[in-house]
This record gives sequence, structure tokens and C-alpha cells, in this order.
Amino acid sequence: MAGHDEVAAAMARAGVPGDRIAAVTPLAGGTYNALHAVDLTDGTRWVLKVPPPAHLPRLRYEAGLLHGEECFYRGAAAADVPAPRVVRAEPDEGAARTPYLLMTHRPGRPWHTVAAEEGVGEGEGARLRGELGALVARLHAVRGRRFGYPSGSTGPLTDRWAPAFTAMAGAILDDAERYGAWLPVPVAEARAAFAAAGPLLARVATPALVHFDLWPGNVLLVGEGGARTIGALIDGERMFWGDPLADFASLELVGGPPEDDPAFRAGYAAGGGRPEWDAEARRRIALYRAYLHLIMLVEVVPRGYTGEHLAWTREFAGSRLPAELAAATG
Repeated sequence: MAGHDEVAAAMARAGVPGDRIAAVTPLAGGTYNALHAVDLTDGTRWVLKVPPPAHLPRLRYEAGLLHGEECFYRGAAAADVPAPRVVRAEPDEGAARTPYLLMTHRPGRPWHTVAAEEGVGEGEGARLRGELGALVARLHAVRGRRFGYPSGSTGPLTDRWAPAFTAMAGAILDDAERYGAWLPVPVAEARAAFAAAGPLLARVATPALVHFDLWPGNVLLVGEGGARTIGALIDGERMFWGDPLADFASLELVGGPPEDDPAFRAGYAAGGGRPEWDAEARRRIALYRAYLHLIMLVEVVPRGYTGEHLAWTREFAGSRLPAELAAATG
């Protein structure tokens, strides 16, 4: 967590003097950047996000994550998707001062928390998945100029998706070797699988806004049981410009594979999405799930995960990765 002085300094740079701050409260839930709720004397609540010190171990794509989060929230605003709005941002990690992102606070509770504590009925769950599908389709209508992570952390943004994604996958495999991460397949075999799948990506012509972390913890629900709605999509720091189908990787954690979910598919189409459900599209989805599960398996090392979390990650992601690579390469 950022210290009080660091928070106060960032708020001052954002134009908020100390005498306007009533309280600063660390928030749980973030797995990389530090979050703080900042309550002002006029009753306004904002959220400040600050990255960890640059000398701490991290994955290569995690450099400059605040660039991606700022892009996501500005894109969500343009698409009229409920999400925090940017108040002020200085995301450049090359600056002498600590980078930060200041955003509005959104009400709601994470979907998985609501489900665990109160339950979400089958009918309500299907309705919410349809609502989520429509929101995701609106996000995918937001276009970028080039493919890749906005910060350029895994390489320069490119005019074609294949080299951008190949660089992204190569970076996480480099991290696997650097940190000595356990993988269920040899790194060389994974590299060959991603290289072989390159021609699949040629159909992707336009960079779309991809959140890439749409698990239930990043979907906030508001309202009473039976009448809940989605209050916000949050934590967009892993956003990149790429293939819209890449978002289906993490969406699998909401209610199973979204490509096989009638409620999600109907919502996605209603929101203007033009889904591709053919065999080639499913191979691309498998490729993106392989990338996501590689990230999960490698990040446990620099983050120092142990015990149940480590065991669950290796069981969940490790058991799926070989099949996903095989499905992607056909």
C-alpha cells in the first residue's frame, strides 16, 4: 500500500489540497496496484490507484498498467458503459514522481461476493449475463489505432494483431523462464504452439478495447435480490487493444464459456456485437485462454503466492493450459 504522504502528494498533484481530504482508507481486492478510497470534506468519494515501487518483481506486461486502465475508463465513458470515470491521471512510470490514477467511486458489490453471501437465482443470473453481454459488446465497439498494450510494455503497438499478440505471449513465456515458474508444458512447446496459431489471427483487422479481466470480482452489482443490475465494470488495468474474442477468456469465470451461453450471446448481439462462433473463432478463444492461464501460473512467483492460492492456481490453470494450446493449434 502507498503511504499517507505518497497519497497526499498524488492528491495535491491532482489539484486536491490536504484540507479538502476528510479520510483516506486502503481498499482490499487489488492484486497489483494499491487502491485507496479518498473521502473529501464535501462528501465526494474518489478512488486513487498507485502502482507498487518499480524495483519490486513483476511481470513484463505489468509495467505501465495505469496507462491501460486510463484507456479503459475513457473508452467505457465513450461507450456509455458503467465504470469509474477518470478525474486525473499521471500514469507515466518514467517520471520522477509516483504515477497515479484518480477516478470516481462506483457503488456496488462484486458479483462473486453477492453470489456467495446472498445467492443469485438462476433466472436473475441469466438476466445479468445478458446485461453483461450487452455491455461487453459496447466496449468492443470502441476502437483503437493500433494493437497491443497501451504502455507498449511488451513491444511497440502494431498495425496487425498477430505480431502484437505473439509479442504479448512471448513476454509472459520470457517471464516464466526468468522466474522459474512451474508450467504443465515446456516453455519451448508453448512458444511453438503460439507461433503455429499465428495465421488464425489474420482475420482480426481492427483493434478493439479488450478488458481481459472480466471475472465476477470486477463486475459490481447493485440493487436488491431478484432485481439486481450491473453497477460497474472495474479494474481495467489489464486492458489492451486487440481481438474482441480475447475477452471471452476471463468471461468464462462468470458462468461458463460465454460462447456457449445463450443469455450472454443474446445480450452480446443486442448490444451490437457481431459474434463469430465458428471453429476458427473457438480456436482463437482457446489461444487467449491459454495466454490468460499462463499469466495466472507465472504471476504466483513474483507475488509470492503460497498455500491454497498456489495450489488452486496450479490445479485450475495448469489443468487447462495443455488442452487450450492443443485446441488452438487444431
